[in-house]
This record gives sequence, C-alpha cells and structure tokens, in this order.
Amino acid sequence: MCGGAVTAIRYPSRLVLLPHVLHPKAVSDPHPARPTDRHDKRTFLQKVVEFIHPGPDSAAELIDILNEAQDNAIISAESRVMLERVIHMADMTAGDVMVAAPRMDLVNIDAPFEEMLEQIITTAHSRFPVYEGERENIIGILMAKDLLKLQRTPTLNIRALLRPATFVPETKGLNDLLREFRGNRNHLAVVIDEFGRVAGLVTIEDVLEEIVGEIEDEFDIPEAEGDIFSLPDKAFRVSGDTPIERVAEVFAVRIEGSDPDESFDTIGGLIAHEIGHVPKRGEQLQFCGLRFVVLHTKGGAVRWFKVSRVPQESTTPSPTSR
Repeated sequence: MCGGAVTAIRYPSRLVLLPHVLHPKAVSDPHPARPTDRHDKRTFLQKVVEFIHPGPDSAAELIDILNEAQDNAIISAESRVMLERVIHMADMTAGDVMVAAPRMDLVNIDAPFEEMLEQIITTAHSRFPVYEGERENIIGILMAKDLLKLQRTPTLNIRALLRPATFVPETKGLNDLLREFRGNRNHLAVVIDEFGRVAGLVTIEDVLEEIVGEIEDEFDIPEAEGDIFSLPDKAFRVSGDTPIERVAEVFAVRIEGSDPDESFDTIGGLIAHEIGHVPKRGEQLQFCGLRFVVLHTKGGAVRWFKVSRVPQESTTPSPTSR
C-alpha cells in the first residue's frame, strides 16, 4: 500500500487535507467483479463533504442554511422566501388559512334566479357553496359560469348544475390538501370542525398564497404605493386596512361610529359595522361627510374603497344612509 493511503488510514483527519493523495488507482478493489452502484452518482469529494457537513437536523437549521445561501449569492432573496414558505407550510392546516364560516358567501338553492345573479355579480367569485334550508346544509358547489345556462334554458333545474362539494377537516395538512386539489381538480373545499359543523372554506388560491405570497389581481396595489392614493375623478382609493386616524387626517374630517360602545382600528371594520353586514362590491355608504363605495372584497373583508367627499348640501345626518 502506498504511503499516502497509509497516512490517510493512520490519521483520518488528514483525509480532507490530502484528498488528492487518494487516487482511484492507489487502492485496490477487494471485489473487482462486483458491479458498482449505478444509483449513487456522487463523486468521492461529494461523499467526503457530506460526511463532514451532514444535512440539517431541523427546519430552523435548514432555514439558516437558506439564509447563508442567499448571503453567498447562491439563491436569490425571492427563492429563499419561497423555500421558507414551503418549509413552514408543512406545519400548517386547512384551519390556518380558511375563510371563516360567518364570512363565507353562500347561495341559497331556493333563492330567485335574479337574486342569485346579483349576488354572483357583486361578489365576483367563480365558485359558491350552495345550501338548502340552513347554512350548515351544504348540498353542492355552483360555478358562476354554469348559472348563465339558466338564461338560455329557464326551465333547467338549478340542482342539475350543482357539482359535488368536497369536505375536509380543519386539521388537514396544506401539503395533503394541495395534492388533493391537484388530483381531483377541485379548487374549493368546505372545512369541517371536529363536531362536523361547517367551519369555513378554503381554496387552492389560499394554499398557493402560502408559497408564493399574495396572488394579486387588478385591484391589488403594491404596498409601497401607499394605502390611500388619488384617482383621476378627484376621488381616492383607500385600503380597508387603513387606520381610521389616517383616513380622518387625509380627508380632514372627524370619523366616529354610531355605536359609542364599539371601537375599531381600521376603516374597513368600521364601515362593515355601520353597514350592518359583510359588505359586497358596489355597496355604498355615506358617512361622516364621505361617500364610501366598495370596490373589492376578499375573504369577506373589504380590500379597497373608493372614497369621495360629499357636497355639503347633500350631507344627511344619518351616518348609515345608503
């Protein structure tokens, strides 16, 4: 045996310092006729590195490795954030991302066609859980595009348009839920609590947003552009999450709710309370000298208002005038 190999065996710590000594020809194969492992394509140096630097033992250690990879310009910041979200998603359940039952937009199977159509237009969803009798009794899912078939065939029974509803427990992991969405091509599932009651609903968009961040649409404005900005018609677009104090300061008005026992932090929460129900797109409220028009809702909460000043002569004393 050559001296280099003896040194490596006698002093294992020198194996890393002298990798060039261990040339493949320096060590004989004790089983020359045995075929090599075709599945292990790692080089000798890769095996040594993995022996010295084993894989992470926890999610926190893996995240530290990702941070180090970003610092060394191996991956971008966007990639690191996405990978971290994938790691965290493994511990999340449907109950963590669902829209709670009180904020669900449901369709009553016994409602007139005109009422259903108005609800679908104002909420702008593509899928609706349908109930019969009580809201807990979900009998199917109605696609908005399927409702248009009733205009061509008014005699068509709307029940024939319903698609089977998918029910999942609150404890269902998001990884499993995403796999199920992809497998059965459903984009919406009704979430059930431990007592079998409807706890909320979850969509494939809710799950994907945990990986890629919020999926923006035409109403979404980058956070850097602010929560209040002007429009060409001298009105303003205001985020529903804007603090009430900021709205009052920008419009130079005093904003107080009609109920002195209730307090709210955001303008969206206050307006929803004054309207008396979950706001729908297109609804208006004249309040404290301002007119609020709901532009966009998501998950039962107002994302954006269009706010304009009300001329003094048209201002009414009632804060809930519509």
